[in-house]
Amino acid sequence: MSTISFRISNELKEKMKNIDHINWSDILRKAIEQAIENEAKKNLALAVLLNERFVLTPDEGWKSTEEIRRWREIVRWK
Repeated sequence: MSTISFRISNELKEKMKNIDHINWSDILRKAIEQAIENEAKKNLALAVLLNERFVLTPDEGWKSTEEIRRWREIVRWK
């Protein structure tokens, strides 16, 4: 596993100390996983919308496989 660090206010840290039965690392891990999952859903929704647009108005000479590869490269590097 990797370790990351981030900053929080002193006030928030004190509040966290007062609630010591919560596994804060687990809470943060799950929040990060959820954020990543939400981004994947956004990308999928965008892909569906783009697909609908192209299905309804295809350009002559347009190739779906090339477009899919292009979008996969864009999403991969974000």
